[in-house]
Amino acid sequence: MTTQTLQVQKRALANTRWQTTEDTPLIPGQIRLRVDLFSLTANNITYAAMGEAMEYWRFFPTTDADWGVIPVWGFATITESAHTDLAAGDKLYGYWPMATATVLQADMVTSVSLVDAAPHRDGLHPVYNQYTRCARDPFYTPDSEAVQALLRPLFMTSWLIDDFLADNDFFGTQTLLLSSASSKTAYGTAFQLAQREGLQVIGLTSEGNRAFCESLGCYTRVLSYEQLGEMPADVPCVYVDFAGSASLREQIHRRFTALRYSCAIGATHVSDLGGGKGLPGPAPTLFFAPAQIKKRRADWGAAELGQRLLASWQTFTTQVGDPTRPWLRVVSHLGADALQNAYLQMLVGRSDPQEGHVFRLD
Repeated sequence: MTTQTLQVQKRALANTRWQTTEDTPLIPGQIRLRVDLFSLTANNITYAAMGEAMEYWRFFPTTDADWGVIPVWGFATITESAHTDLAAGDKLYGYWPMATATVLQADMVTSVSLVDAAPHRDGLHPVYNQYTRCARDPFYTPDSEAVQALLRPLFMTSWLIDDFLADNDFFGTQTLLLSSASSKTAYGTAFQLAQREGLQVIGLTSEGNRAFCESLGCYTRVLSYEQLGEMPADVPCVYVDFAGSASLREQIHRRFTALRYSCAIGATHVSDLGGGKGLPGPAPTLFFAPAQIKKRRADWGAAELGQRLLASWQTFTTQVGDPTRPWLRVVSHLGADALQNAYLQMLVGRSDPQEGHVFRLD
C-alpha cells in the first residue's frame, strides 16, 4: 500500500507537489489511519505562512527540508492498529496531513482521546497532539462532520480570543477593529463579542466582501479597507489582526493614536506579510490559543471549560446553519486535483466567504 501527500515549498507556497510513499510495517503502539474528510480555510494558509515561526512544519515532517506538509483539521479512521486499546474502525477528530493516510504513535489512550507521542512531536503544544475519539465526543454527530471540520477549530480560536480580550477587560476600550472580517475565525470572534454589552465591533474587509460581512449581523459596522479614514483617529481601540498585512497594520498603528492593544492572530494576506517593529503604539503581540486554553483549564478545570465551549459551539452553529439566513455553504470536493486547485485559489485570496471547502482524497 502507498500514501499520497500534498507538499508545498516552504519559501514559495504556490509551488506544490504530490509525493507517494510506501507504507511501512507498524511498530508497537502505532496506528495507521485513512484520512476521511478535512477542511481547507484561511486558517491553513496561516499555518503555511507561519510554518517556521510557529513550528507547524514539524507536525508532519518530510524527508526534504525545503518542502512541508500543511496541517488540516478533520476526521480519520483507524485501518490498522498495533496498540492493544485501539481497533480498526475507530474514528478520530484532530490534526491531519493533507494526505490519504497517516501514522500516529498512540499514547495516553483513554475512552475519549489519545495523544500522538511520535518523537518528532516532542515539545509541540499538546492541543495539536491530542486526538478525540468520536464515539465519546459530545461535539460529534455523523451528519455534521463537514461543519465540524470547517468551523470547530476556528470557532475554538474565536471563543478563546473573545475570552482573552474579556479576561483583560478589553484593555480599557469599547471599540475593537477586526481585519479580514469575512474570514470564519474573524466572524466567529465577532459573534462572541456581539453578545457582550457596550462593545463596538468594527469589521474591516475588502470592498467585495463588505456586503457579506454586513449580512451576518454580528458587526456593529463594516468598513472596507479604503474606508478606514472614516473612523475617528483618537478613539481608544484594540486591533485584532486576522489579515497579517504589514501595510494595514502600519496604517492602523499610525492612524489610531489611542490604540491600546494590537493582537496578531492570522496571516490571510500572504502577499503582504511583515513584522511590526518600529511602529507607534503598542507592539503587535501574537495570540496563541493553546496558552489561553491552558489558563482556563487552570482557572475552571477541564470539565467546566468543555461545557462552556460546547454550549457556545451549539449556539454558534445554530446561527451559522439557520436555513432562513445561512452563513455557510459547504462545498465538497473529491480527489487530488481538486485539493491542489482549491489551495492555490485560497492562497491568493480568491474564495467566496460564504463557502466552506471540505475534501476527500479517495
